[in-house]
Amino acid sequence: MKQNVRILLAEDDNNLGLLLNEYLNAKGFETILCDNGNSAYKEFNKSSFDICILDVMMPLKDGFTLAKDIRLINKDIPIIFLTAKSLKEDIVEGLKLGADDYITKPFSMEELLLRIHAILRRTGNTTEDENKIFNLGKLVFNPQKQELKDGKKSIKLTTKEAGLLKLLCNNSNKILERNVALKKIWFDDNYFTARSMDVYITKLRKHLQVDKNVEILNVHGKGYKLIVPEISTE
Repeated sequence: MKQNVRILLAEDDNNLGLLLNEYLNAKGFETILCDNGNSAYKEFNKSSFDICILDVMMPLKDGFTLAKDIRLINKDIPIIFLTAKSLKEDIVEGLKLGADDYITKPFSMEELLLRIHAILRRTGNTTEDENKIFNLGKLVFNPQKQELKDGKKSIKLTTKEAGLLKLLCNNSNKILERNVALKKIWFDDNYFTARSMDVYITKLRKHLQVDKNVEILNVHGKGYKLIVPEISTE
């Protein structure tokens, strides 16, 4: 199992590139962002990566050409293409180059994350942390499936609910600082995101009411603490 998955991200749209880079880093990946095909190729030559996410339409060297050059160096590295094009011939071209996946813009961050994890599972690069199942008293939490079970019913959590609960589980019976949670889940710690996190904490408390021994406490001026009598992982 690999602990630090490195991603080469080549995207010439500055706003989208920065957003994706920040999101993937917050999800635990080590991401290197390049804004054109030439700089991405140079980066690939000097560093080792586990997966490449390449925009098709880029200056200096387009994504398809970059993929061909990368394949000459490493024929097995997974490649995901990002493109505004949805023409069948473009998709076929990408697949001919050995693309592992092809995502048409606009897409959700969650969709990209799911596809990355699916590829990493196939290639054996998934992290141990990703596969953790948390037993919280009478409850079982599966972060990857974003699912909380109490033996009788299953609750499907949102991406932010699951991310926040996973952080709390990883810091169970310890203080999870507010600014840490905000930056990891919301990528910002301003007033509005802080209020938003309070709403999600309230939702999680309702989900956890099945077991009265499991609760989320407010720690004034610091953050939150998930109290569980016993937590184990599988």
